[in-house]
Amino acid sequence: MISGFLVKKGHMTSVYSQDGRRVAVTKCLALPLKVTQIKTVEKDGYQSVQVAYGSKKHLDKATGSKISKLKLDIKPRSFKEFKLVSDQIPEIGADITFESVFNQGDIVDITGISRGRGFAGVVKRHGFKKQPILGSSDRVRRPGSIGAQTPGKVVKGKKMPGHMGVETITIPNLEIFSINPDTKEVLIKGSVPGSFNSWITVKKTN
Repeated sequence: MISGFLVKKGHMTSVYSQDGRRVAVTKCLALPLKVTQIKTVEKDGYQSVQVAYGSKKHLDKATGSKISKLKLDIKPRSFKEFKLVSDQIPEIGADITFESVFNQGDIVDITGISRGRGFAGVVKRHGFKKQPILGSSDRVRRPGSIGAQTPGKVVKGKKMPGHMGVETITIPNLEIFSINPDTKEVLIKGSVPGSFNSWITVKKTN
């Protein structure tokens, strides 16, 4: 079977475990993935499964021609590849469900695109300490000195104000709290990166 899965992020909430402890979880919607291509070592140099996920009203020309050749009645948002981790090779057009890849209690890594924060200062962006308040009313949240004058330029990688967020972030070692095959709802312990209704990748922790 494949090494990961794509789920749609929902809201955070809290549930109670069997021992009565309150646990913060993130609700995710795990709809079945449609297999669209099988890549083999002989033909492509590596082995993986390409799946289609999501849906949209209108397909672009490239996606539409690919789906029409496969004779599938879907309008996917996009495609993604996952490595094969077992000898079971699915057929093209088959559905892969979340419960066939993961089990309750599995430890996984979650990858998503973080929420955008716009143009942020150094205190919020890099965690700088504030300047002394006494005698510096207009410099409390400023970065201070950025280095010597000798290079005649700002050194690359200097921590300064700028655009924050919209970065690919991976949170490791999160636990799958529960899986509901009927409602396709998955609860993951803790918070995961990404905005509401964004697609995040769930992969087994190595």
